[in-house]
Amino acid sequence: MRRAHHALKSPVVVEDKHTGEMVRPHHVMEVRHTADRITSEDKPSIALRNGRNSSMRLAIDAVGKGEAHCVVSAGNTGALMAIAKFVLKVLPGITRPAIAAYMPTAIPDHGTVMLDLGANVECDPKNLLEFGVIGGVFSREVLKISEPRIGLLNIGSESLKGHELVKQAAEMFSAAAHLPGKYIGFVEGDDIGAGTVDVVVTDGFTGNVALKTIEGTARLIASLVKQSFQSSWLMKISVVLFLPGILVALPAFLTLKKGLRGLCIKSHGGTDAVGFANAIGVAAEMSLNRFNDKVAQEIEKLGMGTASDSAPPSTTVEETV
Repeated sequence: MRRAHHALKSPVVVEDKHTGEMVRPHHVMEVRHTADRITSEDKPSIALRNGRNSSMRLAIDAVGKGEAHCVVSAGNTGALMAIAKFVLKVLPGITRPAIAAYMPTAIPDHGTVMLDLGANVECDPKNLLEFGVIGGVFSREVLKISEPRIGLLNIGSESLKGHELVKQAAEMFSAAAHLPGKYIGFVEGDDIGAGTVDVVVTDGFTGNVALKTIEGTARLIASLVKQSFQSSWLMKISVVLFLPGILVALPAFLTLKKGLRGLCIKSHGGTDAVGFANAIGVAAEMSLNRFNDKVAQEIEKLGMGTASDSAPPSTTVEETV
C-alpha cells in the first residue's frame, strides 16, 4: 500500500540520546532530546511508569497537546498501546481502542483492514460493532472504497455457527442503520487473504492468533523459497533473477491504533525505509482526512456517542513541497 507522503507543518523529530542517530533533515525541524529509553523487552506497565522522557512518550505527548497530528513508531507495540491509551484517551462512544492492520490479499492492489489484533483479548458485541465502524471509516476515507464490505470473522459463514459473542454482534451489525459500509455477514479465515471483504472484525485474541499465523506462514514460505534456490548450482544462478521479485510479493503489514483521540500508527519493527515512509504517508492522509472526526460522526449516527466531543482541536494540516 503506497500513499502520497504529505509533509506536516512544523514536524517534530525526537532523538534518542542512547543512539544519537538522526537523519539529516531536508526541512527545518524541531529536535527534542530524550533522557529515557523504551526497549522491545520492556513490559507496558514498566514503559508507562519509567519512560516519561522517552522518545515514544514525548512523541505521543506532542499529539495529545496538539503539537503534532500523529505519532508513527516502530517500537515496542505493547508500550505504544499503553502510553497512547493513557495519554490520548479514547474517542466518545468508543469503549476500547483497537489494533488494526492493512493485510495484503490475492487481489492486485487491494488489501483488507483487520481489527482487533491484540489490544482487547476479551470483547463484547458492542466492541465489535465499534471496530466495524472504525475499520469502515478507514477503508472509506484512506483506501477510498466508497462502500466498504464489512465481515465478522467466524468458524463458518453460516448464521448458526460460532459462539454467542459473534452471533450477538452479527445481530447488532444487521440492525445498524448507518454503518460506514455494507455488512455482509460472517467470513472465515481464508477470506482474509482472498479479499472477500474490505474490513474483517474480530476480538483481539482471535485476531492476534490469525495475524501471527499469517506472519509465520509468510516467513516459512520465504525460507522454503530460499532453500529451493540453494539446492543446485543452476538454482543458485537463477536466484539473482527471481528471488528479489518473489520476496517483494510477500506480505508487508502496517499496524494502526484506532479509536483514540489522537492518531497513532505502528510500523513493523523490521520494516525498511520505504515501509516506514509509507506509514508516515498514511498518517498524513488520515490527518488530512480528519479521520477521528469522521469516526466520531459515524458513532453518533449509531447513537453511541457525540461528535462534538471528538478529538481536541488541532492546528491545520498543510502540505509542503
